[in-house]
Amino acid sequence: MRKNYTYERRKYIIGAFMLAVILFYVIRLFSLQVLDNRYNQLADNNAIFTKVQYPSRGLIYDRNGRLVVDNQPAYDLMVIPREVAPFDTLDLCRTLGITLDEYKERWRTMSNRRLNPGYSSFTPQLFFSRLTVEEYGVLQEKLYRYPGFYIQNQSIRRYVYDVGANVLGNVREVSLQELRDDSYYMQGDYTGDLGVEKSYESYLRGEKGQEYFLRNAYGRIKGRYENGAYDHEAVPGKNLTLSIDIELQQYGEMLMQNKVGAIVAIEPSTGEILALVSSPTYKPSMLTGRERGHNYTQLFENPYKPLYDRSIMATYPPGSTFKPTQALIFLQEKVVSRYTAYPCNMGFYARGIRVGCHAHESPISVVPALSTSCNAYFCYAFRSMIDDVEKYGSTYNAFETWKKYIVDMGYGYRLGVDMPGESRGFIPNSDFYGKIYGPQGWKGITVISVSIGQGEVLATPLQIANLGATIANRGYYFTPHVVKSVQDTYLGDDYTRPHYVGVDPSYYEMVVEGMRMSMVKGTCRIGEIPGIEACGKTGTAQNPHGDDHSAFMGFAPRENPRIAIAVYVENAGWGAAYGVPIGSLMMEKYLTGEIAPSRKWLEERMLNANTMIQEEDEEDATQE
Repeated sequence: MRKNYTYERRKYIIGAFMLAVILFYVIRLFSLQVLDNRYNQLADNNAIFTKVQYPSRGLIYDRNGRLVVDNQPAYDLMVIPREVAPFDTLDLCRTLGITLDEYKERWRTMSNRRLNPGYSSFTPQLFFSRLTVEEYGVLQEKLYRYPGFYIQNQSIRRYVYDVGANVLGNVREVSLQELRDDSYYMQGDYTGDLGVEKSYESYLRGEKGQEYFLRNAYGRIKGRYENGAYDHEAVPGKNLTLSIDIELQQYGEMLMQNKVGAIVAIEPSTGEILALVSSPTYKPSMLTGRERGHNYTQLFENPYKPLYDRSIMATYPPGSTFKPTQALIFLQEKVVSRYTAYPCNMGFYARGIRVGCHAHESPISVVPALSTSCNAYFCYAFRSMIDDVEKYGSTYNAFETWKKYIVDMGYGYRLGVDMPGESRGFIPNSDFYGKIYGPQGWKGITVISVSIGQGEVLATPLQIANLGATIANRGYYFTPHVVKSVQDTYLGDDYTRPHYVGVDPSYYEMVVEGMRMSMVKGTCRIGEIPGIEACGKTGTAQNPHGDDHSAFMGFAPRENPRIAIAVYVENAGWGAAYGVPIGSLMMEKYLTGEIAPSRKWLEERMLNANTMIQEEDEEDATQE
């Protein structure tokens, strides 16, 4: 009898099919029982209640050990939706001070898995945040009336000095994106926003603790699960010590009242930022508690943008504060020497181009040119370098050589400060001008404005202050930073490694001499500090949108400097009008702790000055 191979093949096909079905169910069961813990969680949630213990957020101190930010108690009303039974909702609304419609809206928002990805009717959900101590007291007495609700202990930030909002930042509720990106957070958690609260969030937040409780069939707590064997306590956040001198920060904010601009003060020997003032500013306590949302909206809509940190985010033409960089480059490249002199007849004139200047000696060399802030000197020297085809081969190469020095001195790129939102400023390159004028269509005279810190050149106040620190150190700087240390943590050597800028230290002495002469008898003389050899450079930056900006860059003392500073006041006129007085007062305050009686008049003038009046008057006139 012939063998039927058709039936023989069917046997294997049926066997293979049955094996596939068995494998499918085995894999599915393995997935459900081992890999997928959702059903275990549902079962556990019926029997086990998990209570989160929130850690206290790390404290913040200033460089002198003064407490700047700590915590105060606050309370969140939590709810486990599955355990809610009928109760007097109107009574709860009256207790919380909300309407019935608001109550219903909170439920809708909470149970929306798109807005609250972690929602489960078995797990605790945030219902009402930031109860005050008084509200907590009233609610605690009535809590038994509201089944399914309980109170979770929390904390909010308390600001001892209520200054430095741009440095400190604030704490806010986590966003939907943050919930998706970081499994640490749950709906209703809080995270740092802006300033060091944001950049050092992973250190400040600590680690959550958890407690596990057994529940009976009616949902009532019967005791600790496994006698607390799986409980773990919350780990407090780590404390920060800032490089900021909080009293100097406070003084700087007082000086900048009713002004738009910034102050940055740096310790040259370490790169530690002593003060980081942005004006106008606001009290950090405004962004705490339940009024945070309302206050934030007001700040956001303020036309002066107090939430915008001008010290590290705003970019300005550096004006004449840029001239020390030019002097260093020209000396290093042998474009000029100490004795090279250029004429100045109230300005620079060439090929129909005029860059104005003020009356002073002529011809003039590098040291007095810095002291008097001579525009003509730096225009002539810049043109001489950029047009030296014999040495550099082309205008393109000469300008790229110039730009490399500028970048090495900390311009054109982010310095790497440990704060969110730092801007890079702007330093043009040869390709930038090649696109505008053609590869061969431009020379030094074409871009002469960059020689005096105008034109396309833009810098942040932080970068300008960093230049002051570089000159103070005679050729190097440390990455500026606002956090001095983190409790029990090594932060690496990013902030302790010096950055050398490629200019011989001997040339710095001429620049320092010029800046010292500026304080004694030059453009900065109004800022001379009794008993202290301060060095400075004014800046008057042209502004196409209004009055010139007033700027200052300097350091003190001349030998072994302890502070380098930049001041930038928008629409305030000459550098000597506001930049120099504010900068010199800040240096004096830091170095001596007080303002000399002979300079009290200057302090009063700066404290009472209002450079915003003109803008306000113009707005009023327009409205009329």
